[in-house]
This record gives sequence, C-alpha cells and structure tokens, in this order.
Amino acid sequence: MGSVCEVKPLGVLAMIDDGELDWKVVAIATDDDLAKEYNDINDVPDAVKNGIREWFRWYKTPDDKPLNGFGFDEKWLDAKMAREVIGETHEAWKKLRSGEIEAGKLWTGKD
Repeated sequence: MGSVCEVKPLGVLAMIDDGELDWKVVAIATDDDLAKEYNDINDVPDAVKNGIREWFRWYKTPDDKPLNGFGFDEKWLDAKMAREVIGETHEAWKKLRSGEIEAGKLWTGKD
C-alpha cells in the first residue's frame, strides 16, 4: 500500500514509448535523510541513475514489447527541467479536466 508524501524533484528522463514521449521524473521524499544531500540529478550516484534508466528500457519486454528508447542522448535532465515538465504537465491536466482540451478516450474522472 502506498502513501502520499512531499517530494523534491531531482531530474527527468525523456523516455520514448511506442513513439511517444513519456517523461519519467525522479524525486526524493523530503523526509528522507538523503534529501539534504540530493538537490539535483547530478547528486544521485551514476549506478542508481543507470539502474533506473535500464529498468525503464526493459520493463515491458516480458510482455513481448520492444525495448524503450530515450531522448536527449539518454541523458538525465536537471531538477530545473523536471520542475518545468511537472508544471507543463499540470497545466495540460487542468485544461483536460476543464474541457479546454478534448479528452478523446482518456478517462477524466468527470463521467
């Protein structure tokens, strides 16, 4: 069972899934001891970043789906970019919920 907690965005990875951009945000819980040390994706050890990227590359292959690719030469983008992506995504979500953007097949929770 999960919980809701405050997090600090550290970086973002541009995953390409079935030809579409799928942002993956890495964040740390603000009450985690490492949150004092980690302020940007460059503070995260390379082994951790590489492990996260590889998990996202391979996680759909057991379902006979192809490997996922990544934009920006597979590089992590910094905390500033992560906050921008979160802000843009939130604005798009608000427009979708208000009906300003056509939902198509997406469930919006309004029906």
